[in-house]
Amino acid sequence: MSIDKTSATASKDDALPVENPEAASGADVAVDPRLLVREQGLTGYIGEFKRKIKGGDLGSIPVVIGLIVICIVFQSLNSNFLSAQNLSDITVTMVGTGMISVGIVFVLLLGEIDLSVGSVSGAASAIAAVLAVNQGWPEWVAVLFAVAAGAAIGAAHGFFFAVLGAPAFAVTLAGLLFWLGFMLKVLGENGTINLDSDGFIGKLTTYFFADVAAAYGLALVVVAVFFISSFLGNRRREAAGVPSRPLSDTVLRTVLLAVVAFAAAAMYNQYKGLPLATVVFLAFLVGSDFLLRRTSYGRKIFALGGSVEASRRAGINVTFIRISVFAIAGGFSAIGGLFLASKIASANQSAGTGDLLMNAIAAAVIGGTSLFGGRGRTWNALLGVLVIVSIQYGLQLESIAEPVKYMITAAVLLTTVVIDSVTRKTQKTAGRA
Repeated sequence: MSIDKTSATASKDDALPVENPEAASGADVAVDPRLLVREQGLTGYIGEFKRKIKGGDLGSIPVVIGLIVICIVFQSLNSNFLSAQNLSDITVTMVGTGMISVGIVFVLLLGEIDLSVGSVSGAASAIAAVLAVNQGWPEWVAVLFAVAAGAAIGAAHGFFFAVLGAPAFAVTLAGLLFWLGFMLKVLGENGTINLDSDGFIGKLTTYFFADVAAAYGLALVVVAVFFISSFLGNRRREAAGVPSRPLSDTVLRTVLLAVVAFAAAAMYNQYKGLPLATVVFLAFLVGSDFLLRRTSYGRKIFALGGSVEASRRAGINVTFIRISVFAIAGGFSAIGGLFLASKIASANQSAGTGDLLMNAIAAAVIGGTSLFGGRGRTWNALLGVLVIVSIQYGLQLESIAEPVKYMITAAVLLTTVVIDSVTRKTQKTAGRA
């Protein structure tokens, strides 16, 4: 039986009758939550929230709840946990691992893994230290060279994976060993190169904007940019006849962001001021999020993570996307390595080793990035690394032994992976994946 094409494009008045118009109307409402919110207000929010939970669309809810629980537990154990100094230290310490985790998010979106990021971060810090200290290069030039080297290393890994067909796991595992050896070779017999604490690299984690206007000004800019971009985006969608969020929704989100932003600004001003490291990290998060969600390149990454074959048939250059994603991961690894070197004012043989790799991957996964590809945001790295570093600092305040720290972090990671797996199965059952 054939169907006239004109019936598929007919207006609502000309549409064929349905047996259950109420069910059909409910289905339409469930498709777009913005229409639901507009028509039903608070009831719409609650209804859509329930539908998301049933459909396995948990988003960042588990990690946000986890952060709240962590704060409550450790604050009850030690009143210094939520002090301005401790919170400021947490947000500075997390930047090195967080930068590496942002690169991991890109790789995970492809459904792949990069085990070399820790070693690459150490190699990059060694390169920058040798060029700046031993060779006398200007530090900012050494930094640019080290970041470029990290991106080139990542691109090389991507070449073996995308062009030669070697598994990413095996390629990056080899890279982990190779670049660890390379770092030890570059550092030489002493194994440690001290950095100038007042130099470019040293100030990455030690410089603070002491003027109170800096923190409050940044908070104001963030809130204003968010509201303007959301408002204009909704106007464009309305002009195009596409459903958009109501103004009340945008205002509510802006108010919530303002509360968080100005609370953070007040906290920073109670200690040393706004940390440069935090500003740089936020800038990279905004830029990488824009790249993923607002550009065709980012949409291709998501498409490739969903289905390689479908992406290839759609005309996407799969090889280029894969190589470039691993290059991005290598570049972020190098940046993270420089922040880690800045924290201890040196590049040494322990750089990139220990639990760094585990924490970087765990941060991305804990934050909400799927291990199966196609789902995640760079902001997940921020949430995840906040969880990990908060746990570490909380346990440190309680003088908990190092082995216990590892076990607790592993338990958190396992819980997150289980949630991710259950969520994926729920989405499949609901027909959303």
